[in-house]
Amino acid sequence: MTTSGDDPHIHVTANVVRHSAAVRDLMASTFGLAADLPRVVMTGCGQRVPYAMTSSRADRVTCLACREHARREHLRFADQVERLGAMPGSVISSAQARQAATKHRELAEEFSDP
Repeated sequence: MTTSGDDPHIHVTANVVRHSAAVRDLMASTFGLAADLPRVVMTGCGQRVPYAMTSSRADRVTCLACREHARREHLRFADQVERLGAMPGSVISSAQARQAATKHRELAEEFSDP
């Protein structure tokens, strides 16, 4: 599904959890490379929109379907991080996993408030 260009809403990318400035900064500092941002991205509501019409900040996202998508994704990721942190041999401690999970649950809560 593509947008006609007259959609006034701000969306989230379909991979909202992995698509943030912090992730890009980590990759750039680790590998010394910075990838170009895409011009058009798939959103949480299934549309393809210009990257400039997306945000990872809940207070800027106006598409209700994208807000719900972001809430679900942050909750899913929080559960996943908590499970992985509890596994034997995990590279992060249980405490670090709980801290990360708490942060993502807080982000999910922000997306649930319109």
